Amino acid sequence: MESLLFTDPKTGETESFYVIEETVLSGTTYLLVSLEEEGDSQALILKALPGDGEEITYDIVEDDAEMEAISRIFMEILDDIVIE
Repeated sequence: MESLLFTDPKTGETESFYVIEETVLSGTTYLLVSLEEEGDSQALILKALPGDGEEITYDIVEDDAEMEAISRIFMEILDDIVIE
């Protein structure tokens, strides 16, 4: 499983997330990421935001309607996952 290192721009702290799946909806890339490489773990859905240069900025999806739509897509792609 691919891992990505994310840096919080406010604190400068870094965190490693494991990419479970990626999808694109209406030209926007979304990542389903986990804090742990294996087993049950908290997961987040991240949305790619337009940025400058080669760096990609991701933000946690918090909008309920957007979260529901993307969650459905990830649940269809991954049979063994439940997103709450």
